[in-house]
Amino acid sequence: MIAPGHTTESEPNETTLAPEWIAIARYGRVPQVARFGGEGIKPERDSFILVTTDRGDELANVLGLTDTRTADLEALTGQVRRIATPEDQQTFHALAKESEAEFGVWEKRIRDWKMQLQLIDIERTLDRRLILYVLNERGPETTRLALLAAAGGHGIIHVQPVTAEGIPNEKAQGGCGDC
Repeated sequence: MIAPGHTTESEPNETTLAPEWIAIARYGRVPQVARFGGEGIKPERDSFILVTTDRGDELANVLGLTDTRTADLEALTGQVRRIATPEDQQTFHALAKESEAEFGVWEKRIRDWKMQLQLIDIERTLDRRLILYVLNERGPETTRLALLAAAGGHGIIHVQPVTAEGIPNEKAQGGCGDC
């Protein structure tokens, strides 16, 4: 049986089709720069686009465009869904205020759960997924935080470790914090 959203090799999907263009864009409260494949109208530098990442739907700021002929299509972080609308930007700002208001509550939960990590920021994606940024390497504590949050009825969250060097390369690190 094939899981929903999964395709077989004979079915085309977003990851197997070559994009028309690639946007280099910055996204996230703890900023990351990545490449996103897109089709249709090309965004301009400093415009905002709606992208899909492994964390959910996010607003990203376009830094530039690259040529798909010279790009490593395997290295794309996600897809550009469309150029962001004013409503997307309003939702983004409303969710940022909501996240700021939740920070103290999550900080207390982490203390009460006696976690060996420090919460440094909170973010909600445009599809309302919760991301907790923690000062810690990816490891058992990030998994434990995700599991305790789910067990406490707070839903599935994405725990994003942050080090002094920034966000670790998850592909090289392994581990789980997105349970």
